[in-house]
Amino acid sequence: MSDTILCPKCQSEFTYEQDNLQVCSQCFYEWDPAEVSSEGKIFDSLGKELQDGDSVIVIKDLPVKGAPKPVKAGTKVKNIRLRPDSDHNIDCKIDGFGSMALKSEFVKKA
Repeated sequence: MSDTILCPKCQSEFTYEQDNLQVCSQCFYEWDPAEVSSEGKIFDSLGKELQDGDSVIVIKDLPVKGAPKPVKAGTKVKNIRLRPDSDHNIDCKIDGFGSMALKSEFVKKA
């Protein structure tokens, strides 16, 4: 079957259609395929879609708990990792600060 739809929750290929929904036979997750297209996508402050490995630029000074100085606006962050299920949906490493999580609303795609 070439039109296999993967489950967005467990990535299983064993899904079937019931009424207007797709159902996963492994985890029993039900979803509407029309809604999945934008679900899980992360966008920057300008509405551009972000992908794993992108570079972004911080658009405003961000205070860091436990650090004496904030992350300055204009700081370029390379090789980001996205976490769609989290409030701080970008994992990254920033020189001088180390590993941290950022919100996508405070960055723009470089």
